[in-house]
Amino acid sequence: MAKRGPTYTCQACGAVYHRWQGKCDSCGTWSSLSEEAQAAPVPGARSSGGKPRGRVFALESLKGDTQDAPRIVSGIGELDRVTGGGFVPGSVLLIGGNPGIGKSTLLMQACAALALSGRRVVYVSGEESTGQVRLRAERMGLAEAPVDLAAETNVEDIIATLGQGTRPALVVIDSIQTMWSGEVESAPGTVTQVRGSAQALIRYAKTSGACMILVGHVTKDGQIAGPRVVEHMVDAVLSFEGEGAHAFRILRGQKNRFGATDEIGVFEMTGMGLSEVTNPSALFLAGRDQAAPGAAVFAGVEGTRPVLVEIQALVAPTSLGTPRRAVVGWENSRLAMVLAVLETHGGLRLGQHDVYLNVAGGLRVNEPAADLAVAAALVSSLTGAILPAESVYFGEIALSGAIRPVSVAGARLREASKLGFEAALMPSGGADAGDGGGLQLRRFGHVTELVADIASRAPRRDVK
Repeated sequence: MAKRGPTYTCQACGAVYHRWQGKCDSCGTWSSLSEEAQAAPVPGARSSGGKPRGRVFALESLKGDTQDAPRIVSGIGELDRVTGGGFVPGSVLLIGGNPGIGKSTLLMQACAALALSGRRVVYVSGEESTGQVRLRAERMGLAEAPVDLAAETNVEDIIATLGQGTRPALVVIDSIQTMWSGEVESAPGTVTQVRGSAQALIRYAKTSGACMILVGHVTKDGQIAGPRVVEHMVDAVLSFEGEGAHAFRILRGQKNRFGATDEIGVFEMTGMGLSEVTNPSALFLAGRDQAAPGAAVFAGVEGTRPVLVEIQALVAPTSLGTPRRAVVGWENSRLAMVLAVLETHGGLRLGQHDVYLNVAGGLRVNEPAADLAVAAALVSSLTGAILPAESVYFGEIALSGAIRPVSVAGARLREASKLGFEAALMPSGGADAGDGGGLQLRRFGHVTELVADIASRAPRRDVK
């Protein structure tokens, strides 16, 4: 058998190369390739006759009786919402977020709540000592919770310790990047070690029935660090988001084999830890200036929850050759498309203006239904017209200028009605929205109708 040469693995994305190079072709990162040992071939993979050696197992049909997965309710309503109703025994969750965002705080609260309900909970910290974890628990008033605590990074020692005594209901590993396995010949923190350690911990969770939560670091662009294969191995991927200038945090489900994706849970950071926000719409709309142009309320949907948020726009003349386009909480490419449609079909001149767009409160909006609210805020800022404070906007704008209908219009209207809004500006087509939640419905079929409606409210001045 020919001798196997060395392999080089990208520490940013996990791509494997057979020779070293300065730049990873997969993710574009420079100086991220490092040599790592290859796993030895599995002995006895084939019998002497050349046929594969293995155990024959029975195959089943798609038809059959199924049961819903049992749940372990944590008692934290927003966390249970994102996970799909609670933790599933034997499942593995990966949670990521920026440093200091509150991942350890949230998990400590969940561990304490389950431990106080009589379940065995183990918290393994690879980054902090047990004394530091105890200090955090004391600050939050959770020091009396019977949580088993350890500071360890060797995976084999952790699994051997978990096998002693009663099977734990929940195990938290903080974080997976600090774990290392003696079965893997690589330095701790490398892609090979992270992958091998995660595989060993997942195997323990599946065989024992314990729910396991892995904490992951994030890169500069907000992605969970390490190989993407870890995200494929786990059952759920949760992202903990938030801005340092705001007190609230958003837990977003990006993958969930036992529940819906794109579900969000909203928390507020306090001196005693994270508190749940049961009505996030009221939080996002608090303190808005109703008498200023350039502000429109968007009726959005995050998962199964309708959320109202304010879209703020500022259009100002520029002296630069290339005007600025700054966006916070929305997609840059989506803003460029809406601006092009307003110039081409709406008759507005935006090429000599700087455009700043912000989603108030730090929430990140991903759905195209925000196009209509963004367009209304831009036209309002350019013309100086003040939009009605009691109105909400939602609808997708096509490249032709047509305003397309969006899904779950009824839930958006009911949420707006519950918060005291009186009117909704929405697409003219689409499914019936029911009674509209008691709101006055104003429908638009093209972006020119929206521009004409807002321009009629503008003060008399030349907007060109």
